Amino acid sequence: MRELFEVPTDYTVTLGNGGATTFWAVATASLVRHRASHAVFGSFGEKFAKETSGAPFLQESLITKAELGDSTLPQLSEQADVYAWPQQETSTGAIAPVKRVGHADQLVLIDATSISGAVPVDLTQTDAYYFSLQKALGSDGGLWFAFLSPQAVERASEIADAPSADRWIPAILNLKTAVANSVKNQTLNTPAIATLELLHSQLQWLASLGGLRDAHQRVCASSEAIYAWAQAKPFAAPFVADPVKRSPVVSTIEFDASVDTAVLLQVLRANGIVDLSPYRAVGRNQLRIGTFPSTDPADTAALLACLDYVIERL
Repeated sequence: MRELFEVPTDYTVTLGNGGATTFWAVATASLVRHRASHAVFGSFGEKFAKETSGAPFLQESLITKAELGDSTLPQLSEQADVYAWPQQETSTGAIAPVKRVGHADQLVLIDATSISGAVPVDLTQTDAYYFSLQKALGSDGGLWFAFLSPQAVERASEIADAPSADRWIPAILNLKTAVANSVKNQTLNTPAIATLELLHSQLQWLASLGGLRDAHQRVCASSEAIYAWAQAKPFAAPFVADPVKRSPVVSTIEFDASVDTAVLLQVLRANGIVDLSPYRAVGRNQLRIGTFPSTDPADTAALLACLDYVIERL
């Protein structure tokens, strides 16, 4: 993991049970002192913002929103001690840059669940780069990993060690505890070993490709083919209008009323082609196509041929 992601030597690789959803609660309890500032441009960024906003021991979170299909960065504020946003919004396929904002005492938390393992990243631009394993890393859900800067580790210790009548931190949400266990190659409670075996296999395979830069080239071969296909059709277009903000691993395509994607999905499913549905909360006439490293670009080309065949006959 350290070698593949080029994790800085002073960063701590930390893990725990529960997936990235649980890490939102971990971060709320263990990394936010008083107030978080979030960028929200889809369902997953919004869920983390609701977590910190709902915490009775924190001030109301600052939330900067973008329209679905776009992305943004958090509002800068001296009142915030954490900035948080997704590197990629899985619900829409919009991406945002990974870069430091604010000053040294303001932590940068990046949700990388659906893109980690598919693109290179400069981890020095983050304090917590966290993710689950069920997307590009080809494993099951149920575990979270986080690459933590020394500042994040220090913040977790500071909050855990400060007596507070308002903030009770359950052991499962105590990041200081997770760090202490992780450096000993342990977890607070037993993880699914098969999940770690799947992760190990995927890490070896990604390394055999040549690492994250080669994985990035592979996913771009698939996603760019999908975007080009959509742009060539009179009835379709990439949902993310700005090419710079389009995901290389979640290609979301919007269709006009001449193509009913609900019917299209039914026909595809009846013929063994599955998992192309749009995100339910977005509620648009779309296909959402995963092009993670494990997806062979030849399979993507075959899918596009199938789409042509079915749509012509709807």
